[in-house]
Amino acid sequence: MKIAVEGCLHGELDKVYATIHHMEMVENIKIDLLICCGDFQAARNENDLESLSCPPKYRCMNSFWKYYSGQSIAPVPTIFIGGNHEASNYLWELYYGGWVAPNIYFLGFSGVIKFGKIRIGGLSGIYNQRHYHLGHFERPPYNESDLRSVYHIREYDVMKLKHINDPVDIFISHDWPVGIYEYGNVKNLIRHKPFFKEEIQKRTLGSVPATELLNHLKPQYWFSAHLHCKFAAVVQHKVDGSITKFLALDKCLPGRDFLQIVDVNSDPGPYEIQYDEEWLAITRKFNSVFPLSRKTFHLRPEQLDKQDYREWVKNKLNVRGTQPFDFVQNVPPFDPSQSLAKSSASGPSRNPQTESLLQFLELPYLLDTATEASMLIQNSTYAYSGDVCNKLSDDVKSAEANDTIELGEHTEDEDEDA
Repeated sequence: MKIAVEGCLHGELDKVYATIHHMEMVENIKIDLLICCGDFQAARNENDLESLSCPPKYRCMNSFWKYYSGQSIAPVPTIFIGGNHEASNYLWELYYGGWVAPNIYFLGFSGVIKFGKIRIGGLSGIYNQRHYHLGHFERPPYNESDLRSVYHIREYDVMKLKHINDPVDIFISHDWPVGIYEYGNVKNLIRHKPFFKEEIQKRTLGSVPATELLNHLKPQYWFSAHLHCKFAAVVQHKVDGSITKFLALDKCLPGRDFLQIVDVNSDPGPYEIQYDEEWLAITRKFNSVFPLSRKTFHLRPEQLDKQDYREWVKNKLNVRGTQPFDFVQNVPPFDPSQSLAKSSASGPSRNPQTESLLQFLELPYLLDTATEASMLIQNSTYAYSGDVCNKLSDDVKSAEANDTIELGEHTEDEDEDA
């Protein structure tokens, strides 16, 4: 299987697909899958740009809207995770994952899917210790503070990934696992990016949760982006001697190393995106303790649902099939021929794909405003236990201390056009 791996997309879908087509023509090959490592910027219309965390001068429609509207069709199956420059309102609608456009699939805030016989996992966002232990408290329309925290990784999403037992072939993160530079040519990295040196020496460059997942999952491949440079490393895990090949790539600009073809051993197709049985079982198991407030999230193992839903999910998939629910265009796409004033900011929208998935898993919908979500949790048969609620402590002060730059963001933004 030939997989094209792309670093930071920054909305440049047309350019990436054109590059893939050129490589196919020149090398006489067929690319089976495109993996994008974040900063995808799935802006459907101008309203979505309001939820994009970046200076206003960088907020432009780019080319994703063409694929959302149906004007263009993705020529190769595409999978992506979120970074720190995203249309966060749209990705929140698809928290559990789903199609953002035909043939373009978002892995969710954390998630695992199958592509043919290959198992692919991912974690969206970047690490920030201040918000890591909090719940997902941000809701659209976002204020300035929430706009810069909604993409911060939460422990809850990492915890779910740590419950994976079956082998994962490929894992995707936006920022790098902390310490990964120790397994590659760190001297060359510092020579290329000298402002990394201090963080490398302090071992603060990268994501602590990503390193924990690297050591737990031990995938064959790990792909990242965020720091706008190409870097390769090989990690040999101490316990079993298995190897993870790490590759980080640049952003989509002329003369940059933003795309690379990777050959992955796989059984013959069909190469289709499918739900992962184990991941859906984990999703059902953890949904009862989905943290949706600014409070610090604590969970003891004994407070988690004891039932193993693997066989239950398997039976459901045998009846329905494993393909994800169909893409639904739920807001009007951008129309460059019309000059319309942007509508006033509105609250979160329910995406039919998410509703269908939750109905399939027999789970309540919890992604609405904080007040509504709290009511749903309290009234649901999948409610928080009293013990869990008693273990939640306020951490509003840390959540609101959001005026400092996130770890790694200053390194990324060294590029003027980041």
